[in-house]
Amino acid sequence: MEEMQEKLTAKATLKHARISARKVKIVADLIRGKDVHEALAIVKFTPKAASDIIEKLLKSAIANAENNHGMNSEELYIKEIYANQGPTLKRIRPAAKGSAVRIRKRTSHITIVLSEKE
Repeated sequence: MEEMQEKLTAKATLKHARISARKVKIVADLIRGKDVHEALAIVKFTPKAASDIIEKLLKSAIANAENNHGMNSEELYIKEIYANQGPTLKRIRPAAKGSAVRIRKRTSHITIVLSEKE
């Protein structure tokens, strides 16, 4: 009987990033399933606030794959990338007639999972 060999994956996670998950998902959708070098090029030239954060996290995931798992960076692709909502920081701003308006400063948890092509 042939035994199933599980593919090695490398992972990088950023928690409590001070950007909303909704903004991160726009950039994440652009690079999902792409080769890592192609994804780095896309992120570098995407004019979005989340692109700097994702670029740094992607470089970290590549370094984890090479140093911790002994994977070849030429064979890597983005298997999974997702951004979940983190805790929301609640702040209060004065408003008209002595009332107050709540400001929600949203955070997100971003995860990138890399795998080698077959």
